[in-house]
Amino acid sequence: MQNEPQVVEVDHEGKPRRFVFVLMDNFTMLCFAAAVESLRIANRTAGKELYTWSIISEDGGEANCSNGCTFRVDGDLSELDRDDTIMLCGGVDVQKATTKRTLNWIRRESRRGVTIAGLCTAGYTMARAGLLDGKKATIHWENQDSFAEEFEEVELTKSVFVVDGNRITTAGGTASIDLMIKLIADDHGEDLANAVADILIYSSIRTDQDTQRLSIPTRIGVRHPKLSRVIQMMEQNIEDPISPAILAKDVGMSTRQLERLFRRYLSRSPKRYYMELRLQKARNLLMQTDMTVINVALACGFASPSHFSKCYRSHYDTTPYRERGSHAARLSV
Repeated sequence: MQNEPQVVEVDHEGKPRRFVFVLMDNFTMLCFAAAVESLRIANRTAGKELYTWSIISEDGGEANCSNGCTFRVDGDLSELDRDDTIMLCGGVDVQKATTKRTLNWIRRESRRGVTIAGLCTAGYTMARAGLLDGKKATIHWENQDSFAEEFEEVELTKSVFVVDGNRITTAGGTASIDLMIKLIADDHGEDLANAVADILIYSSIRTDQDTQRLSIPTRIGVRHPKLSRVIQMMEQNIEDPISPAILAKDVGMSTRQLERLFRRYLSRSPKRYYMELRLQKARNLLMQTDMTVINVALACGFASPSHFSKCYRSHYDTTPYRERGSHAARLSV
Protein backbone atom coordinates (compact mmCIF):
# COMPACT_ATOMS: atom_id res chain seq x y z
CA MET A 1 0.00 0.00 0.00
CA GLN A 2 1.45 3.35 -1.07
CA ASN A 3 1.52 6.20 1.45
CA GLU A 4 0.04 9.54 0.51
CA PRO A 5 2.79 12.05 -0.33
CA GLN A 6 3.56 14.99 1.89
CA VAL A 7 1.97 17.94 0.14
CA VAL A 8 4.21 20.92 -0.63
CA GLU A 9 2.22 24.12 -0.39
CA VAL A 10 2.27 26.00 -3.70
CA ASP A 11 0.63 29.37 -4.18
CA HIS A 12 -0.88 28.94 -7.63
CA GLU A 13 -4.41 29.72 -8.70
CA GLY A 14 -3.92 30.34 -12.40
CA LYS A 15 -4.18 28.15 -15.46
CA PRO A 16 -1.91 25.08 -15.46
CA ARG A 17 1.11 25.17 -17.73
CA ARG A 18 0.64 22.87 -20.73
CA PHE A 19 3.38 20.80 -22.34
CA VAL A 20 2.91 19.28 -25.80
CA PHE A 21 5.12 16.25 -26.37
CA VAL A 22 5.86 15.56 -30.03
CA LEU A 23 6.89 11.92 -30.42
CA MET A 24 9.17 11.76 -33.44
CA ASP A 25 9.75 8.44 -35.17
CA ASN A 26 12.14 6.21 -33.18
CA PHE A 27 12.12 8.57 -30.19
CA THR A 28 13.88 7.53 -26.99
CA MET A 29 11.47 6.43 -24.27
CA LEU A 30 13.63 7.41 -21.30
CA CYS A 31 13.85 11.12 -22.12
CA PHE A 32 10.10 11.30 -22.75
CA ALA A 33 9.05 9.26 -19.70
CA ALA A 34 11.40 11.13 -17.37
CA ALA A 35 9.88 14.47 -18.40
CA VAL A 36 6.25 13.34 -18.12
CA GLU A 37 6.78 11.63 -14.77
CA SER A 38 8.37 14.78 -13.35
CA LEU A 39 5.25 16.74 -14.25
CA ARG A 40 2.91 14.09 -12.85
CA ILE A 41 4.80 13.97 -9.57
CA ALA A 42 4.82 17.77 -9.34
CA ASN A 43 1.01 17.79 -9.56
CA ARG A 44 0.68 15.00 -7.02
CA THR A 45 3.12 16.60 -4.60
CA ALA A 46 1.48 20.02 -4.83
CA GLY A 47 -1.98 18.52 -4.48
CA LYS A 48 -3.22 20.53 -7.45
CA GLU A 49 -2.99 20.59 -11.22
CA LEU A 50 0.03 22.74 -11.97
CA TYR A 51 0.76 21.06 -15.28
CA THR A 52 -1.14 19.38 -18.07
CA TRP A 53 0.24 17.66 -21.14
CA SER A 54 -0.77 16.16 -24.43
CA ILE A 55 1.05 13.76 -26.72
CA ILE A 56 1.04 14.20 -30.47
CA SER A 57 2.74 12.79 -33.55
CA GLU A 58 3.27 14.21 -37.00
CA ASP A 59 0.12 12.68 -38.53
CA GLY A 60 -1.82 11.83 -35.36
CA GLY A 61 -1.08 8.13 -35.81
CA GLU A 62 0.69 5.82 -33.38
CA ALA A 63 4.28 6.75 -32.55
CA ASN A 64 7.07 4.19 -32.56
CA CYS A 65 9.72 4.23 -29.86
CA SER A 66 13.32 3.12 -30.47
CA ASN A 67 12.84 0.18 -28.07
CA GLY A 68 9.93 -1.18 -30.11
CA CYS A 69 7.04 0.14 -28.01
CA THR A 70 4.15 1.92 -29.70
CA PHE A 71 2.25 4.88 -28.24
CA ARG A 72 -1.24 6.13 -28.95
CA VAL A 73 -1.34 9.91 -29.22
CA ASP A 74 -3.86 12.69 -28.70
CA GLY A 75 -3.53 14.42 -32.05
CA ASP A 76 -1.33 15.74 -34.84
CA LEU A 77 0.67 18.88 -35.57
CA SER A 78 -2.06 21.45 -35.10
CA GLU A 79 -1.85 25.07 -33.96
CA LEU A 80 -1.09 25.53 -30.27
CA ASP A 81 -1.69 28.22 -27.68
CA ARG A 82 1.16 30.69 -27.29
CA ASP A 83 1.56 29.71 -23.64
CA ASP A 84 2.17 26.05 -24.51
CA THR A 85 5.63 24.50 -24.38
CA ILE A 86 6.58 22.14 -27.20
CA MET A 87 8.75 19.18 -26.22
CA LEU A 88 10.22 17.54 -29.32
CA CYS A 89 11.25 13.99 -28.41
CA GLY A 90 14.04 12.71 -30.63
CA GLY A 91 15.98 9.50 -30.66
CA VAL A 92 17.57 7.15 -33.19
CA ASP A 93 18.10 8.34 -36.80
CA VAL A 94 16.81 11.82 -36.05
CA GLN A 95 17.78 13.00 -39.54
CA LYS A 96 15.18 10.68 -41.06
CA ALA A 97 12.57 11.66 -38.46
CA THR A 98 13.13 15.36 -39.17
CA THR A 99 10.54 15.73 -41.92
CA LYS A 100 9.60 18.80 -43.92
CA ARG A 101 6.18 18.87 -42.25
CA THR A 102 7.69 18.88 -38.75
CA LEU A 103 10.19 21.60 -39.69
CA ASN A 104 7.49 23.84 -41.14
CA TRP A 105 5.30 23.32 -38.09
CA ILE A 106 7.92 24.24 -35.49
CA ARG A 107 9.01 27.25 -37.56
CA ARG A 108 5.42 28.45 -37.62
CA GLU A 109 4.95 27.89 -33.89
CA SER A 110 8.24 29.61 -33.10
CA ARG A 111 7.13 32.70 -35.02
CA ARG A 112 4.06 32.79 -32.77
CA GLY A 113 6.35 32.88 -29.70
CA VAL A 114 5.85 29.32 -28.45
CA THR A 115 8.66 27.93 -26.26
CA ILE A 116 10.28 24.93 -27.95
CA ALA A 117 12.46 22.26 -26.36
CA GLY A 118 14.42 19.46 -28.02
CA LEU A 119 14.95 16.36 -25.89
CA CYS A 120 17.81 13.98 -26.69
CA THR A 121 18.63 14.32 -30.41
CA ALA A 122 15.74 16.66 -31.23
CA GLY A 123 18.14 19.59 -30.93
CA TYR A 124 19.11 18.55 -34.45
CA THR A 125 15.55 19.17 -35.63
CA MET A 126 15.52 22.59 -34.01
CA ALA A 127 18.84 23.47 -35.63
CA ARG A 128 17.63 22.28 -39.04
CA ALA A 129 14.65 24.60 -38.64
CA GLY A 130 17.00 27.50 -37.90
CA LEU A 131 15.69 27.93 -34.36
CA LEU A 132 19.11 27.69 -32.71
CA ASP A 133 21.08 30.11 -34.89
CA GLY A 134 23.18 32.31 -32.62
CA LYS A 135 22.03 30.44 -29.52
CA LYS A 136 23.62 28.05 -27.05
CA ALA A 137 22.49 24.45 -27.31
CA THR A 138 23.39 20.87 -26.46
CA ILE A 139 22.74 17.42 -27.87
CA HIS A 140 23.61 13.84 -26.91
CA TRP A 141 27.39 13.37 -26.92
CA GLU A 142 27.19 10.73 -29.68
CA ASN A 143 25.78 13.42 -32.00
CA GLN A 144 28.10 16.26 -31.00
CA ASP A 145 30.67 15.78 -33.77
CA SER A 146 28.16 15.72 -36.61
CA PHE A 147 26.11 18.56 -35.11
CA ALA A 148 29.17 20.81 -34.80
CA GLU A 149 30.14 20.15 -38.42
CA GLU A 150 26.65 20.85 -39.79
CA PHE A 151 25.53 23.79 -37.63
CA GLU A 152 28.46 26.16 -37.20
CA GLU A 153 26.13 29.03 -36.34
CA VAL A 154 25.00 27.27 -33.13
CA GLU A 155 27.09 27.62 -29.97
CA LEU A 156 27.25 23.94 -29.04
CA THR A 157 28.00 23.02 -25.43
CA LYS A 158 28.49 19.72 -23.61
CA SER A 159 26.00 20.62 -20.88
CA VAL A 160 23.25 18.22 -19.77
CA PHE A 161 20.72 20.87 -20.78
CA VAL A 162 20.65 24.46 -22.03
CA VAL A 163 17.95 27.10 -21.68
CA ASP A 164 18.54 30.04 -23.99
CA GLY A 165 15.48 32.26 -23.96
CA ASN A 166 12.53 30.27 -25.26
CA ARG A 167 14.80 27.65 -26.85
CA ILE A 168 15.67 24.60 -24.75
CA THR A 169 17.82 21.57 -25.54
CA THR A 170 18.87 18.52 -23.53
CA ALA A 171 21.45 15.79 -23.91
CA GLY A 172 18.86 13.02 -23.54
CA GLY A 173 18.30 10.25 -21.02
CA THR A 174 18.05 11.41 -17.43
CA ALA A 175 18.90 14.98 -18.47
CA SER A 176 15.14 15.36 -18.92
CA ILE A 177 14.77 15.09 -15.14
CA ASP A 178 17.36 17.81 -14.55
CA LEU A 179 15.61 20.09 -17.01
CA MET A 180 12.13 19.50 -15.59
CA ILE A 181 13.33 20.05 -12.03
CA LYS A 182 14.75 23.41 -13.12
CA LEU A 183 11.50 24.37 -14.86
CA ILE A 184 9.44 23.31 -11.85
CA ALA A 185 11.73 25.33 -9.56
CA ASP A 186 11.41 28.38 -11.82
CA ASP A 187 7.62 28.02 -11.91
CA HIS A 188 6.85 27.07 -8.31
CA GLY A 189 9.98 27.19 -6.15
CA GLU A 190 12.85 25.02 -4.96
CA ASP A 191 10.81 23.20 -2.29
CA LEU A 192 8.51 21.60 -4.83
CA ALA A 193 11.37 20.85 -7.24
CA ASN A 194 13.41 19.16 -4.51
CA ALA A 195 10.38 17.14 -3.39
CA VAL A 196 9.93 15.89 -6.97
CA ALA A 197 13.59 14.87 -7.10
CA ASP A 198 13.23 13.00 -3.79
CA ILE A 199 10.23 11.02 -5.03
CA LEU A 200 12.16 10.16 -8.19
CA ILE A 201 15.06 8.96 -5.99
CA TYR A 202 17.16 11.48 -7.87
CA SER A 203 19.80 12.58 -5.41
CA SER A 204 22.30 14.37 -7.68
CA ILE A 205 20.46 17.16 -9.46
CA ARG A 206 22.56 18.62 -12.28
CA THR A 207 22.44 22.17 -13.62
CA ASP A 208 23.25 23.64 -17.02
CA GLN A 209 26.83 23.98 -15.76
CA ASP A 210 27.28 20.19 -15.56
CA THR A 211 28.63 18.25 -18.52
CA GLN A 212 26.95 15.13 -19.85
CA ARG A 213 29.86 12.71 -20.16
CA LEU A 214 31.78 11.01 -17.40
CA SER A 215 35.19 12.42 -16.58
CA ILE A 216 38.07 10.89 -18.52
CA PRO A 217 39.44 8.98 -15.48
CA THR A 218 36.00 7.44 -14.84
CA ARG A 219 35.47 6.67 -18.52
CA ILE A 220 38.77 4.85 -19.02
CA GLY A 221 38.82 3.34 -15.53
CA VAL A 222 42.22 4.84 -14.75
CA ARG A 223 43.03 7.68 -12.38
CA HIS A 224 46.34 8.95 -13.68
CA PRO A 225 46.45 12.74 -14.12
CA LYS A 226 49.04 12.80 -16.92
CA LEU A 227 47.29 10.06 -18.88
CA SER A 228 43.97 11.89 -18.51
CA ARG A 229 45.55 15.12 -19.70
CA VAL A 230 47.02 13.48 -22.80
CA ILE A 231 43.68 11.88 -23.70
CA GLN A 232 41.94 15.22 -23.23
CA MET A 233 44.40 16.85 -25.64
CA MET A 234 43.80 14.03 -28.14
CA GLU A 235 40.04 14.47 -27.96
CA GLN A 236 40.36 18.22 -28.46
CA ASN A 237 42.69 17.90 -31.45
CA ILE A 238 41.13 15.41 -33.86
CA GLU A 239 41.36 17.48 -37.04
CA ASP A 240 45.01 18.40 -36.44
CA PRO A 241 46.56 15.47 -34.53
CA ILE A 242 49.45 16.18 -32.18
CA SER A 243 52.53 13.97 -32.32
CA PRO A 244 53.24 11.65 -29.34
CA ALA A 245 56.51 13.53 -28.76
CA ILE A 246 54.70 16.85 -28.28
CA LEU A 247 51.98 15.23 -26.14
CA ALA A 248 54.65 13.71 -23.91
CA LYS A 249 56.53 17.00 -23.64
CA ASP A 250 53.37 18.91 -22.70
CA VAL A 251 52.78 16.68 -19.67
CA GLY A 252 56.43 16.56 -18.64
CA MET A 253 57.55 13.10 -19.68
CA SER A 254 59.54 11.40 -22.42
CA THR A 255 57.98 9.73 -25.43
CA ARG A 256 59.11 6.36 -24.12
CA GLN A 257 57.46 7.01 -20.74
CA LEU A 258 54.22 7.95 -22.53
CA GLU A 259 54.38 4.73 -24.54
CA ARG A 260 54.80 2.68 -21.36
CA LEU A 261 51.93 4.53 -19.69
CA PHE A 262 49.50 3.73 -22.52
CA ARG A 263 50.69 0.13 -22.76
CA ARG A 264 50.26 -0.38 -19.03
CA TYR A 265 46.81 1.13 -18.60
CA LEU A 266 45.18 0.91 -22.04
CA SER A 267 47.04 -2.00 -23.70
CA ARG A 268 47.79 0.00 -26.82
CA SER A 269 50.22 2.66 -27.99
CA PRO A 270 49.36 6.38 -27.88
CA LYS A 271 49.38 6.39 -31.68
CA ARG A 272 46.87 3.50 -31.82
CA TYR A 273 44.60 5.08 -29.20
CA TYR A 274 44.65 8.41 -31.05
CA MET A 275 43.84 6.65 -34.32
CA GLU A 276 40.84 4.92 -32.73
CA LEU A 277 39.50 8.27 -31.49
CA ARG A 278 39.81 9.76 -34.98
CA LEU A 279 38.17 6.77 -36.64
CA GLN A 280 35.32 6.84 -34.11
CA LYS A 281 34.63 10.47 -34.97
CA ALA A 282 34.85 9.63 -38.67
CA ARG A 283 32.25 6.89 -38.28
CA ASN A 284 29.91 9.29 -36.48
CA LEU A 285 30.26 11.81 -39.30
CA LEU A 286 29.68 9.18 -41.99
CA MET A 287 26.54 7.92 -40.27
CA GLN A 288 25.07 11.24 -39.19
CA THR A 289 25.97 13.82 -41.85
CA ASP A 290 25.99 14.29 -45.60
CA MET A 291 29.66 15.30 -45.60
CA THR A 292 31.68 13.79 -48.43
CA VAL A 293 34.10 11.03 -47.51
CA ILE A 294 36.98 13.35 -48.42
CA ASN A 295 35.71 16.05 -46.04
CA VAL A 296 35.19 13.47 -43.30
CA ALA A 297 38.78 12.34 -43.78
CA LEU A 298 40.07 15.93 -43.50
CA ALA A 299 37.91 16.64 -40.43
CA CYS A 300 39.49 13.65 -38.71
CA GLY A 301 43.11 14.47 -39.50
CA PHE A 302 43.72 12.27 -42.55
CA ALA A 303 45.73 13.94 -45.33
CA SER A 304 44.48 11.63 -48.08
CA PRO A 305 41.28 9.65 -48.75
CA SER A 306 43.31 6.53 -49.56
CA HIS A 307 45.07 6.55 -46.18
CA PHE A 308 41.75 7.20 -44.45
CA SER A 309 40.09 4.31 -46.29
CA LYS A 310 42.95 1.96 -45.46
CA CYS A 311 42.87 2.82 -41.74
CA TYR A 312 39.07 2.65 -41.62
CA ARG A 313 38.98 -0.76 -43.27
CA SER A 314 41.65 -2.10 -40.94
CA HIS A 315 39.65 -1.01 -37.88
CA TYR A 316 36.02 -1.57 -38.95
CA ASP A 317 36.49 -4.25 -41.62
CA THR A 318 34.66 -2.17 -44.21
CA THR A 319 35.38 0.93 -46.27
CA PRO A 320 33.98 4.39 -45.50
CA TYR A 321 31.93 4.26 -48.72
CA ARG A 322 30.40 0.90 -47.87
CA GLU A 323 29.72 2.04 -44.30
CA ARG A 324 27.76 5.01 -45.57
CA GLY A 325 25.95 2.93 -48.16
CA SER A 326 24.85 0.27 -45.70
CA HIS A 327 23.67 2.93 -43.24
CA ALA A 328 21.67 4.68 -45.98
CA ALA A 329 20.09 1.34 -46.92
CA ARG A 330 19.03 0.72 -43.31
CA LEU A 331 17.43 4.18 -43.11
CA SER A 332 15.42 3.60 -46.28
CA VAL A 333 13.82 0.39 -44.99
